[in-house]
Amino acid sequence: MTTAAPSTAIATIQPAFTDAERLALAGYLAGYRGLTREAYTLDLRQFTSWCRAHSLSLFSVRRADIESFARQLEANGRARATVTRRLCTIAGFYKYAVEEELLDHSPAAHVRRPRVDYESHAAALDRNELGALLVAAGLGPPTEHALISLLALNGLRVSEATGADIEHLGLERGHRTLTITRKGGKVVTIPLAPRTARAIDLAIGERTDGPVFVAADGRRVTRHGAGRLVRKVARRAGIAKSVTRTRFGTHSLPPRLMPGCRCATSRRPPLMRIRGPL
Repeated sequence: MTTAAPSTAIATIQPAFTDAERLALAGYLAGYRGLTREAYTLDLRQFTSWCRAHSLSLFSVRRADIESFARQLEANGRARATVTRRLCTIAGFYKYAVEEELLDHSPAAHVRRPRVDYESHAAALDRNELGALLVAAGLGPPTEHALISLLALNGLRVSEATGADIEHLGLERGHRTLTITRKGGKVVTIPLAPRTARAIDLAIGERTDGPVFVAADGRRVTRHGAGRLVRKVARRAGIAKSVTRTRFGTHSLPPRLMPGCRCATSRRPPLMRIRGPL
């Protein structure tokens, strides 16, 4: 019986990206932050995975390859808006590479993108449904009540609410306030409705710092976790509509509170959104 001698050859692992490709990816994503950066990272991760599956390097991709990637997304059932966003991310990445002289020309410059209907078809909650949602939240745990109050009465996005910290609660001219970070990194101070302020006090309890909303494990509630809380409250309220992406129109809301408070973001129309996981 003969035994094969173990091989002493060193296997070389081919790097996933060249130095120029790695520099372009890092530089492009460095220009964004927050949820926008997360979304663009996901888009590029899926595109680079597709390229590796087809034995293509990022800087050897041609226009036909990008359009084939788009057709595969459509075949997988992705919405037109999703396909368009992915193509926009890819086009932005290659444009950045060209501007930084890492690539001669962009293969995505003339890629055709699906037409998107930008008119929102989301059904808004009426006053009765909004009231039922607030009642159901008030009968539940303090965290749910505070979250729904911030979204419905103060018009915060889910990411703005979950990103709030206890240290950012304040008092200005007799009004309870909360300093939040808007989309795009803009920091603003908003007045809190009295009901919202009371709900937040119950939610934070004896805590003096850290996130306003914490999960059972003590960590900050994510926007995905907040979406699940909103759906749970909506089911208890008997609301059949999909609340994860419901836009609360002005017909659903009470008049803006404390309009004379200078810290109020009066320039922003009271168009309220509840956004869940994408």
